[in-house]
Amino acid sequence: MLSTSPLGPRRRSAAILAAAVLTMGAAGCGSSDSPATAQAGPSVSTSANPDAGVLGIRDPWVKAADTGMTAAFGTLVNDGDVDVTVTGATTALSSMELHEMAMKDGAMVMRQKQGGILIKAGSTHALEPGGDHLMLMNLSRPVRAGDELTFTLTFADGRTQQFRAVAKPFTGAQESYAPGHGQPLPGTSATPETSMSPAS
Repeated sequence: MLSTSPLGPRRRSAAILAAAVLTMGAAGCGSSDSPATAQAGPSVSTSANPDAGVLGIRDPWVKAADTGMTAAFGTLVNDGDVDVTVTGATTALSSMELHEMAMKDGAMVMRQKQGGILIKAGSTHALEPGGDHLMLMNLSRPVRAGDELTFTLTFADGRTQQFRAVAKPFTGAQESYAPGHGQPLPGTSATPETSMSPAS
């Protein structure tokens, strides 16, 4: 119903003006970031992660193990505009290597990944059982389901980044990270190349 009061149109004009000012103010706040700034941050919820850094790390986890060897997995997310190469990883629990699965002489073998793990600009790279992974070489204590481990990644440009991963039981891909994997036999060279063996 239309107002017959002479103040009605003025009140409506004031309300429209106030709405316009609020809309422009909100748009101004949102547009203060340039497109480059808006795209600089990782899309994975790393803003709430105190370890946010060179890469986003989605769903990190570690395979629970009593002794010997195990591995850490997750998805490395590069939302930047330059390629990133992970050249190393460390944890207080054991020495580590970057590993891959590859075909050799008709068999799938696990071996150290030469040159590191490349994550192209604007892409992701999965660390997963049966593929690239971060190998814990000689556990100093058992890794139980629910344990949280801290890892430090080293990048080709010298930067480092920490992330945390929770351990969980896993029997998929029929992998066994048993003592002796990646370790040279007596009298042989220390070539970190081993065959996959079925889980017991």
